[in-house]
Amino acid sequence: MASNLVPFQDLNLYPDPPATSTPIIPKIEPKLEPLEEPPSPLGPPPGLHLSNASTIPDPAAAPSPTSSDADVYAEFYRISELFRSAFAQRVEKFGDVAILPDSDPDSRAIVPVSNPETQVSDVVITPSGSRKYPTRSSELVRVTDLKPDDHRYFRDLIRRTRMLFDSLRVFSISEDEKHRDIMVPQRRTRGDLKASALMRHSGLWLNRDKRIVGDIPGVSIGDVFFFRMELCVVGLHGQPQAGIDYVPASQSSNGEPIATSIIVSGGYEDDEDQGDVIVYTGHGGQDKNNKQVVHQKLECGNLALERSMNYGVEVRVIRGFKYEGSISGKVYVYDGLYRIIETWFDVGKSGFGVFKFKLVRIENQPEMGSTGMKFAGSLRTRPLEVRPNGYITFDLSRKKETYPVFLYNDIDGDRDPLNYDYLITTVFPPYLYSSGSTTGCECVGGCMDECLCSMKNGGEFAYDMNGILVRGKPLIFECGPHCRCPPSCRNRVTQKGLRNRFEVFRSRETGWGVRSLDLIQAGSFICEYAGIVLTREQIQLFTMTGDSLIYPSRFAERWKEWGDLSQIFSDYVCPTYPSIPPLDFAMDVSKLRNVACYISHSSSPNVFVQLVLHDHNNVCFPRLMLFAMENIPPMRELSLDYGVADEGMGKLAICN
Repeated sequence: MASNLVPFQDLNLYPDPPATSTPIIPKIEPKLEPLEEPPSPLGPPPGLHLSNASTIPDPAAAPSPTSSDADVYAEFYRISELFRSAFAQRVEKFGDVAILPDSDPDSRAIVPVSNPETQVSDVVITPSGSRKYPTRSSELVRVTDLKPDDHRYFRDLIRRTRMLFDSLRVFSISEDEKHRDIMVPQRRTRGDLKASALMRHSGLWLNRDKRIVGDIPGVSIGDVFFFRMELCVVGLHGQPQAGIDYVPASQSSNGEPIATSIIVSGGYEDDEDQGDVIVYTGHGGQDKNNKQVVHQKLECGNLALERSMNYGVEVRVIRGFKYEGSISGKVYVYDGLYRIIETWFDVGKSGFGVFKFKLVRIENQPEMGSTGMKFAGSLRTRPLEVRPNGYITFDLSRKKETYPVFLYNDIDGDRDPLNYDYLITTVFPPYLYSSGSTTGCECVGGCMDECLCSMKNGGEFAYDMNGILVRGKPLIFECGPHCRCPPSCRNRVTQKGLRNRFEVFRSRETGWGVRSLDLIQAGSFICEYAGIVLTREQIQLFTMTGDSLIYPSRFAERWKEWGDLSQIFSDYVCPTYPSIPPLDFAMDVSKLRNVACYISHSSSPNVFVQLVLHDHNNVCFPRLMLFAMENIPPMRELSLDYGVADEGMGKLAICN
């Protein structure tokens, strides 16, 4: 790996020695944030049905919860310890980067090093027989000199880690749904806690060996997260509840706390957020209703922010806010790096003293992700007011889709997508519908466990109760026209049309592209890749005329990656049922096509193809359904792996 992890030289002098020789070890009091609970009762937390009377949480990672959030912490550490005792083998941690050797490791330190002997061990000493988790490192480093290959490597590492987190979370909730009858009532499933605990047990949390200052390699500005625990998993923000992440004084190289990231979520009444400039209120002194009731003190996270200002250490800013359609009720968006330029003690709105910190965003960074999300929200309701120029039509589908498809071009005069008729679903040869079985399930109110359609899928449904794909499969059988279940059935996910608002747009890099105006959750259905199906004989005729065709067999089998839990469970096997023959048909999109035809090609896609059958039973002619491989923020371009070798193609020639 050609990157360097470089401790940054700081030219500040050592701070003046304290007046007393008695060391002051501050008590860590996290800045509490509103708990993010799922808005709909997905069911109680599962149990592994194991006895666990003497769990010992990781002392280095355990926060000091208040009564209001103790149940959340207890559940996380309980699950963590259950997995600690349940699995004996640890999956080897992948993707770490090492610090470059240096003759004097303190010569380029981000903060002055006072006494190396005060450094804590990298390993937590636990009783014999218990798991030994490495503590989070206190060594501050910056990652520099990343080359293009390095950026691609780290981005892929982050994407795969997040995909595993999402797959585990969805899998955990799906498994709990199967045992809902034996669950404790009135308890909600926290799939995020289960996923993070499993990954922690397997050593798959990233950036634990070094405390990174600045950008986390592989995390892009604008990346969206639904859960605080996911921020911990990738190392973007290491506190499950606290708003300030920092190296405690007891672990710092110079005995002073240093802040590395903050979450701005409006949890304090005195916060002021103007985007590029933030007045951030320190932590402490609030009651359970987020009202200031006592004066704050310059200690812990507050002192860490002040010391970061003193040493010029930039901090990562993550904004958390409520968002319609979020599975947790909130979203967390990484908005880049800020510098703390000023701090003061002031009387807050409640009449108590609070510490305030003024942060200014560092220049020459990409646009803030939170700004893009607000912009997309405006486009959904008043597009002409926000962008008066560039729109060609406000519905490319001509009202055939459940949501209108915008067509936008502010680059040139190309209006080519208007030349095609819009096709919402693939057209198959008529003989397919007159052959094969005409049986269906008898589930009048919706499919139940062990029904006919469940058995056709190997005894389990492909989707959870929220319509999220649990894991990719060679083929999914959805309920069809001969089933008695209603359109709302959980096994008809891809038959309900578009769930999001899309925009086909002109791009200098990829020609025509597609982006969503909504936030798309990983595992969600996006749309069908539609065309006119041609048999082998018809393909030969069309090939001779020079028309371009889509060959379903050439799409990369990215479905195998969604739900792949082999890094967690050693006995995991990629689904092979139902087996299908090689696809031997093509789709003509030369005259009729839909929005999917304009999706760009990428070797690191955020969308994958899942084969589905529902209106006929011939496994040789499945439908091509597109699902999200990751959380896709509004205005981020969608991409597919078309199975072509040349990344520079942008997308297939037919779409340009």
